[in-house]
Parts: sequence; structure tokens; C-alpha cells
Amino acid sequence: RFFGAARNIEHGGSLTILATALVETGSRMDEVIFEEFKGTGNMELKLDRRLADKRVFPAVDVDASGTRKEDLLLAPDELKIVWKLRRVLHALDQQQSIELLLSKLRETKTNLEFLLQVQKTTPSSGGSHDDD
Repeated sequence: RFFGAARNIEHGGSLTILATALVETGSRMDEVIFEEFKGTGNMELKLDRRLADKRVFPAVDVDASGTRKEDLLLAPDELKIVWKLRRVLHALDQQQSIELLLSKLRETKTNLEFLLQVQKTTPSSGGSHDDD
């Protein structure tokens, strides 16, 4: 009922819920609850304790974080660049991935500038999404 609340508002609407979950606690119940809620969300930001322990911040697991609806949020050309970036970051370990991403973000002032830099400096892998 709670998750359907936005649909029940006159003239529609949207409802944004931000939740946190502690996982890998060893509790089967925690895992069951997390998996149940995970299916209702469309975005996941996963933090990595190992990165935090190394004092790498933000301690984001870039490979495990993202949205299921990025195709609705980005223009097709932007989406191709994001997919290319994800493939590059996936090939790196977690620390290299977040450090590379942060380094490239610091070099640019806007999201568009960042995406154009990624497009220009990242070699094509010949994957199915590069030249759709």
C-alpha cells in the first residue's frame, strides 16, 4: 500500500523513498527483507566497507551501483557513452574504478562535458552498444 501511494493521489504524482539497508550481517532475516525491498526500487547505491577502510571516499561500489531506468533518464547518445564507461569501470578493481571516475569528474564542470570527455578518451570495445 505504501509504495502505491503516489498512484492514488488525484492527478497522479510521484513518491520518492530513500531507504538504507545493512546487509551482510549474517542474519538470514535481514537478507530476506533486503531482497524483498530491492525488487521495488529502481536505483541502488552500494557502499563498500573495504574502500571506506582504505579511506577512499565516497566509498561507492561503482560496478554494483546504478539505476534500472537509465534508458528513460538519458538521451540515446548519452546512454551509449554511459554503457561504454560502465564497461571500462567494470574491468577495473573497485578502488581503481572509483578513483578513475572521481578523477575524470574533477576535470570537468558539467555532466555533458564529462560524457564528451569519456566518449573522446575511451576506446571502443566493439561491443553491441557502441554504434547502435
